[in-house]
Amino acid sequence: MRDEHLALMRNATWSLVSLPQGRKEIGCKWVFKIKENPNNTVNKYKARLVAKGLHQVAGFDFNEMFSPVMKPTTIRVILSITPARNWVVKQLDVNNAFLNGDLQEVHMQQPYGFQDPNQPTMVCHLHKFLYGLRQTLRA
Repeated sequence: MRDEHLALMRNATWSLVSLPQGRKEIGCKWVFKIKENPNNTVNKYKARLVAKGLHQVAGFDFNEMFSPVMKPTTIRVILSITPARNWVVKQLDVNNAFLNGDLQEVHMQQPYGFQDPNQPTMVCHLHKFLYGLRQTLRA
């Protein structure tokens, strides 16, 4: 959880502000996952902060939503031309990924366990998408 929170702070995902009049804050939650090795031993414990974007209103809190992803066909094509071009294939593990989008006025509760004790009534004004916000608003 600490690593995830530090990554969110480093990427300036939000700033603490007073909740503007006429706005509602959305909740958030921590999602935990255990990554295992092939022999079923624990590799690492992961935590992700997820915004509950289900309560957002189209045209008020956001305009357009999209998630840029690479299609499996594109990956297969690149891997098939790799030997012909003598390219080297390497593995990359992405620790944190953020979408830069145009969020208007999305305000989220401070994450449980990481509330600022000096500013307990402040909310997080989101500058970047959190995973759950993208997921729930995609449809």
